[in-house]
Amino acid sequence: MRQDYRENLILALDTLRAHKLRSFLTVLGVVIGVTIIIVVAGLISGFNASVAEKFTGLGTDTAFITKEEQGARFGRPTAEERMRKDLTLEQGEAILELSPDVKAIAVSNVPSIPTSSIRYKDQEVSAIDFRGTFPAFVEVYANSVLKEGRFFTDAENEHRVSVVVLGESVQKALFPNVDAIDKKVIVNGHEFAVIGVFEMPQGGFGMSNEDRRVVIPYYTFRKLYPNEKEHWFRILAFHDRLDAAEEETRIALRRARRVPFDKPDDFSIQTGQQALETFYAIVGAVALVTLVLSSIGLLIGGVGVMNIMLVSVTERTREIGVRKAIGARRGDITWQFLFEAMTLTGVGGVLGILLGWVLVMIVGGALDWRAVVPIWAVVVGFGVSLAIGLIFGVWPALKAARLDPVVALRYE
Repeated sequence: MRQDYRENLILALDTLRAHKLRSFLTVLGVVIGVTIIIVVAGLISGFNASVAEKFTGLGTDTAFITKEEQGARFGRPTAEERMRKDLTLEQGEAILELSPDVKAIAVSNVPSIPTSSIRYKDQEVSAIDFRGTFPAFVEVYANSVLKEGRFFTDAENEHRVSVVVLGESVQKALFPNVDAIDKKVIVNGHEFAVIGVFEMPQGGFGMSNEDRRVVIPYYTFRKLYPNEKEHWFRILAFHDRLDAAEEETRIALRRARRVPFDKPDDFSIQTGQQALETFYAIVGAVALVTLVLSSIGLLIGGVGVMNIMLVSVTERTREIGVRKAIGARRGDITWQFLFEAMTLTGVGGVLGILLGWVLVMIVGGALDWRAVVPIWAVVVGFGVSLAIGLIFGVWPALKAARLDPVVALRYE
């Protein structure tokens, strides 16, 4: 007689309970493969959400300008890019003058030394993000919110006053128990008075940690580092005018840098959205490679399932003969073994989903990323595990269904 799906599922679960260790070892490859799918999808989804939040924090109406292509920030600039003329303060001023849709521009300069450090008494912080800039910095960088104190003024910049504004993580490291305002700190051997502390944004991105900012007036920086030539610009456009501001900036810079009309730009302008798209493309490629590698685990798991199901058919040959003798059809036998294979890999898929979820929570918490396991990843992971059982269980199921009941009953 024909069995329904429920009976086949009960038979499959009974078989799993009877051979717990063998079943677990059989589906270990499926568990690993599904775990990788969940971990990759979860971490990338969470990381993408965190990075999108970082870029939003920098401002949606801003664009970053360098002399090198900013895709190179993920690798090494070309020889041609290194030979380009440096951006200058005068070129930054030309942008503001010739671009009506540019609301403000932050011109920054950093020292070319390998690393900068800041010290207060016996406390020291290395690898800080040290730069000289203009008062417009707090207007252009949306995440430059002051927790306490104030930012420096145009007058302090013009008069080259030795004042500094610290990132919150730097302030906490140097002044864990005292107020930082008006304290004297040493930055790369030079003394500054602390006048403000930035509120800690949500971490940093790439090689620059915005929590570790140490910012001084531009002209003070130039007084201390007169030979530093390379500059970075960040423009702030009027609301919903970023595209126009970007094009105006390009025209102004080409004119200021005397780029011939038939030559390409010798600088790079990148908005936050463009940077985010570049990042997504890179992460997507990495995720694709990782998921392709995870398919190896799934393939191994599938081969293991087929092997153990063939063994199961041999071990249960007499049982198959009895069932056929009392009326079971080929379709009944086929579905019985297919359900058993799919139940085996389905349980492996559930274990992989649970293990992957735990790993995503642990890694996300350790790296301060948003831990997210998307529903589609769970559906795909479970669906793939069932598909592995279906595909690799077909041959053993057909072999069982084709057994001659007379021969099967005689099998010892």
